[in-house]
Amino acid sequence: MMFNKTLEKLEEEFKDLKYQLNVVIPKDLRNAAEWGDLKENAEYSAAKDRKYLTESRLAQISERIRILRSIDINKIPKEGAGLGSIVTLEDTDNGRKVTYELTLSDNVDVDAGKISIQAPIGRALMSKKVNDEVTVVLPAGKKEYIIVKLTTIHQREF
Repeated sequence: MMFNKTLEKLEEEFKDLKYQLNVVIPKDLRNAAEWGDLKENAEYSAAKDRKYLTESRLAQISERIRILRSIDINKIPKEGAGLGSIVTLEDTDNGRKVTYELTLSDNVDVDAGKISIQAPIGRALMSKKVNDEVTVVLPAGKKEYIIVKLTTIHQREF
């Protein structure tokens, strides 16, 4: 499935951060505490800050993993554009074609044509079908496209 790579990456980062939180940071805190007065101990303060940042990132990753595991591919549209779809658009002004893969924010790679479903273009494409006109509101103004090709996640092979 298309989310496996992202899930693996997040789980690896989670594992590393857990190690940092449970092994490395406590060791750093103990070492810094040996220097004496904790109120004026920069090393101790830095280790405590790292601990708080690590805990925060662990919470974020944990939530992201929960969300990824809860995605039901059967609830993604089969007929229209949705998460995992590859969509080819034609600019109505100049006829140029561009292809995008609709993905989650962790997999965005504009150079590779992977855009988030939360991006303006991604939001505008949701549930659209071939030959539908799409208006995208961008900071530079409105752009008009026609969907000329669509491959949904259900039609793709992984």
